Amino acid sequence: MNEMTRCAWAGDDSLMQAYHDAEWGVPVRDARTLWEMLMLEGFQAGLSWRTILHRREGFRRAFAGFDPVKVAAFGPADVERLMADEGIIRARAKIEATIGAARIYCAMAEAGEDFSDWLWGLAGGAPQVNDGVRVPAQTPVSEAMSKALKAKGFKFVGPVIVYAFMQAVGMVNDHAPECFRR
Repeated sequence: MNEMTRCAWAGDDSLMQAYHDAEWGVPVRDARTLWEMLMLEGFQAGLSWRTILHRREGFRRAFAGFDPVKVAAFGPADVERLMADEGIIRARAKIEATIGAARIYCAMAEAGEDFSDWLWGLAGGAPQVNDGVRVPAQTPVSEAMSKALKAKGFKFVGPVIVYAFMQAVGMVNDHAPECFRR
């Protein structure tokens, strides 16, 4: 197996390749990082991951390093500030959904519910390793996680978005059979 053979989606974009090589599919257990990735996947809806990845640092700056406590305190003036920020995707519904999701995250934490434990519990507790050939857009697990997230009030968490999130944070390993990361 060639050490530099990657999943085809990484293409020839150096940032996409670095993301593939160091992050995609690596199990993430940190609650704040999981929340950040779920929010970024929500912003991806209707767009490409490449678009989001190239703006990730802008998102981090605009959303206070994706600190849920700080984002939960955002108000109408912050929404307007974000709507004018060219470093992010300026979609009001997605911005407001992120602020709402920060409030949900904080409410869960205040109730003693760990976001990471909750999500990983929904995912079965351990990474699922697929064959990397037949990569679905969604699965029964992503459908159930989507339903649970929506029940808590999260938005932009349909089963396709959730499956992409699960791949990104290593709940699912869908690296191609020939990929050096498999």
